[in-house]
Amino acid sequence: MIYLKLFVEFFQIGLFAVGGGPATIPFLMNLADRYDWFTRADVASMLAISESTPGPIGINMATYAGFHAAGIPGGILATLSLVLPSLIVIVIVAKLLENFAQNPYVKSAFWAIRPAVTGLIAMAVVGIFETTLFTAADGSFQLPVLPLILCGVFFVVMNIQKLKKLHPIVFLLGGAVLGIVLRL
Repeated sequence: MIYLKLFVEFFQIGLFAVGGGPATIPFLMNLADRYDWFTRADVASMLAISESTPGPIGINMATYAGFHAAGIPGGILATLSLVLPSLIVIVIVAKLLENFAQNPYVKSAFWAIRPAVTGLIAMAVVGIFETTLFTAADGSFQLPVLPLILCGVFFVVMNIQKLKKLHPIVFLLGGAVLGIVLRL
């Protein structure tokens, strides 16, 4: 039964999470609220792992979530379920879009989808920010001064023009080193 639920849930996520991996985060938060497969804190961990491993974020997160819920078969099923709607839609759109690419309704629909996707991603960012920085492991509210300061420092440092050119792995490794040093 869990495999059917995984298939249905991740198929829906794949169908409606327009905008790529970050757009899957609100859907995963919703799954964390409805099932005992993983918690909201686990979603933050999934995001961290997915960001630091090769491959698309959404697919990495689906694999991790499916594995967390039902082991290796669950990881495989969640990943395939997430990808299947895109595959179907791409094949259909590729056939139809060449006929309707200049259609004003199609242009208008894509014009309005972009802000909706931006809103979904912004909602995900706020949710991850809240879960990561203001929620303790037991689910209670916390106000961690040091992580907030580090978040601000990383934000400023990553926006310095010369440092913007650095590879993201530099910042991930810097965060890992700081975490190890500060938590010892």
